[in-house]
Amino acid sequence: MQMLNEMTVPLWGLVTFIVWTIAVVVLLLAVRIRHLAAGGSPKDFGVINDDSLMWRLFRVQANLIENLPLYLGVVFLLIVREVSGGIVDLLVSVYITFRLLHSIVHIGGADPRLRVFSLAIQFSCLISLIVLAILMS
Repeated sequence: MQMLNEMTVPLWGLVTFIVWTIAVVVLLLAVRIRHLAAGGSPKDFGVINDDSLMWRLFRVQANLIENLPLYLGVVFLLIVREVSGGIVDLLVSVYITFRLLHSIVHIGGADPRLRVFSLAIQFSCLISLIVLAILMS
């Protein structure tokens, strides 16, 4: 049984996810402030334009907010079911790595197929973690 106050790899993954989300929000705010200071309009914030860093950051931020509850739920399941170990730590590490990669690819405006690949890896990790949480204990 793990100690409830112990920082596990899934919890460090949660910390990383939250800190990354905050960093993206701060970067988005900086880009929006720069846009406004250059005479841009707040109406531009919602304009769909994949060539715009502001739009890509907005989409990354929204995507992070959408995916955080999924990961949080999996961490909760793992903790409540007291499931831990090397395979859990590996799956969490892969998930967080590809979550960050997904954001970086999106911010950089790289090939969207890389985002889809990254998302597939992330969901595979989440599903595997859920299965482990259900079957192990």
